[in-house]
Amino acid sequence: MAYSAGDTILDDEYNNFLNNSSSPFGINHIGGTGSAQYGLGESAVSTVSAGNAINASEWNALFAAMDIVAAHTQTSINSTSSKSAGDSIAIRSTLVANLASLATAVAGGSTGTAAITTSGTLQTGSSSSTWYGSFTTTMTINFANADKMRHFFNAGGKIRVHAARTGNGATGGGATGKDNSWTAIYNALGNLDIKSQTSSRSGSGETFTDNLARGFHDLTTSHQNICTVADDSYPYTANTMEITAKLNAAVGSATSMEIKMIATDGAADTTFDGNSADQTAYRNGTHQHYLKSVNTTSANLTNAHAPSGSSNSASTS
Repeated sequence: MAYSAGDTILDDEYNNFLNNSSSPFGINHIGGTGSAQYGLGESAVSTVSAGNAINASEWNALFAAMDIVAAHTQTSINSTSSKSAGDSIAIRSTLVANLASLATAVAGGSTGTAAITTSGTLQTGSSSSTWYGSFTTTMTINFANADKMRHFFNAGGKIRVHAARTGNGATGGGATGKDNSWTAIYNALGNLDIKSQTSSRSGSGETFTDNLARGFHDLTTSHQNICTVADDSYPYTANTMEITAKLNAAVGSATSMEIKMIATDGAADTTFDGNSADQTAYRNGTHQHYLKSVNTTSANLTNAHAPSGSSNSASTS
């Protein structure tokens, strides 16, 4: 029987507003455990037993759960004013539309929320003090279980990496042209955030290879390129920073993400003739790669989300 004006609202219709796992999605699928891009890890609203009346308290439980998701995702809804015992329960003409709006917001990664907290540095990978060739840091971020990983990203959580040059390759103490090239590359990268459905960088400029349409839900068990930044000025155009990522299983089973940050010194001046007065000028000083997380710990949700642990390994060659 349809949910329409003039009809009695049946228990199974009310329960669909809670548990429906296909469009139109129920609030427990949108904000509860859910699956794939749906679910925020909130407690489920209890269903009504067959044949029972739907009380004002049960309507209000549905509305309260919708309000939590709306506040978190900054989605405007208008069908959740509370009811009291004895009130007439008129059809809420926008209820289904409001549930659809909440589903769309969560499936998109809750990008409207501003109530998130950036962690301190979780991991730092450091290069040797003089290197050329490549410097690679492999960062791994872990979650307590697969649902918590999904809920983290669905709720607007992000995994953030960035890089900096903390030393130089010149014996005289001043930065070389190659050092300045790396500073430009790292500034162009800025903060690289891997989000639910997309990724983003806070920097700009240089030569940028854009695969930022990839987010958590697009990753597989093989490394995929998120982005590459290269110097746009001669003679350092072969210097690049590449970011790739993979999961340890398919989304829904995955509990960790591995991110590789690969700095490649491809500039021609890595080969020198042995007669240079300052051979180290052709090498790079110390570089560092950093891992952080942007968590929902200060958000509107009852159950906030953050990673459970992390690790890294770094190597130069």
